[in-house]
Amino acid sequence: MDKAPLPQPFVVAIDDAKLDRIRRRVREFEWPFDAGTGDWSLGTDAGFLKKLQSYWLNSYDWRKAERRLNRFPQFKADVDGLEMHFIHERGSGRSPMPLLMLHGWPGSTIEFDALIEPLAHPERFGLDGSLSFDVVVASLPGYGFSGKPRPHIGPRRTAAKMNTLMTKTLGYQRYFTQGGDWGCLICGWMGFDHPANNAASHINMVGLTPGGEALGIFGSKVLPPSSPEELAWAMDTGARFAMESGYIGQQSTRPQTLGYGLNDSPMGVAAWIIEKFHAWADLNGRPLDQVFDMDVLLTNIMIYLVTGSFNTSTWMYRGAAEEGIALPPGKRVEIPVAIANFPRDIISNPPRSYVEKAYNIARWTDFERGGHFAALEAPDELLSEIRTFFPPLRDRLKR
Repeated sequence: MDKAPLPQPFVVAIDDAKLDRIRRRVREFEWPFDAGTGDWSLGTDAGFLKKLQSYWLNSYDWRKAERRLNRFPQFKADVDGLEMHFIHERGSGRSPMPLLMLHGWPGSTIEFDALIEPLAHPERFGLDGSLSFDVVVASLPGYGFSGKPRPHIGPRRTAAKMNTLMTKTLGYQRYFTQGGDWGCLICGWMGFDHPANNAASHINMVGLTPGGEALGIFGSKVLPPSSPEELAWAMDTGARFAMESGYIGQQSTRPQTLGYGLNDSPMGVAAWIIEKFHAWADLNGRPLDQVFDMDVLLTNIMIYLVTGSFNTSTWMYRGAAEEGIALPPGKRVEIPVAIANFPRDIISNPPRSYVEKAYNIARWTDFERGGHFAALEAPDELLSEIRTFFPPLRDRLKR
């Protein structure tokens, strides 16, 4: 068997000309008519976007963000013909547990920034060193500093590449996975298609659905709800999804057209992404910049801009529409799976009775706070969950 190409060290270092162009486009943005401030009902609030623009021009420092991104060892490697970018922070202790962490859209590896050191080096935080992980945080294909797939691929084909990354590139024959958004779907497919390698998975959003004959998201044929609780969830979800799914319709059908418009507009990209952070987070009456650090919001946006990846990131939606997100009828993910159920996700997770038809649930935790961006909104809770779920399953890594 041919050896996989060795990973090459990578450092984030964007040239001044690109940064100057982004800054100029932010400064020269022509404001359209808006209905005032504080109103998110039609989309991104102009008042907040103007505040973001001002901070971007007067306070934000990309070079500082680069130093933050470069705190951990980063690499690029050829994975089945696609250049993949990933962070690889080896854990302390005698036997760190390999853990792959996966973001989604409109996120990036910056989501996990605050979790990497505590997971890899628990002794620095007063905890037992035996709880340490070898943490791998990968940029999805078409996202950030990873290569742009041609043709586009969806979460199932991405799962195959992530399994290759962990096994052939990094040499972990058994590993754990964690993710939300696309990450949860990719983790699901890794557990279903590669159970000999993915020993257990923790997800903070339910992705894969049991297969059946009902029409579901991305045109997938899903098992219809049956119990009164499942039916009530489906009714509530349908109403909310109708108001939240416009971006899916565009990004899963004609993502390229959207990309042309936003490729030349940093403020347009910011507005498109910020709306989702506002709609999908657990704000609980708070302004967005009291829930998320403004530097983190802008660094996440800048990762899309400096890499020119906004357009290619949306290709994942078209890939999902072609692959589907439903399991074969009667089948489920049989590896142990933990569900972290945060109350203010895009749409609420299905009742446990329905999720159990798609996953072998080994742990289910309901939280009182938190939304879609769990690693940013509730990092302590997510850390506690990861540390509680995986260590008792350590022996599964040896099989």
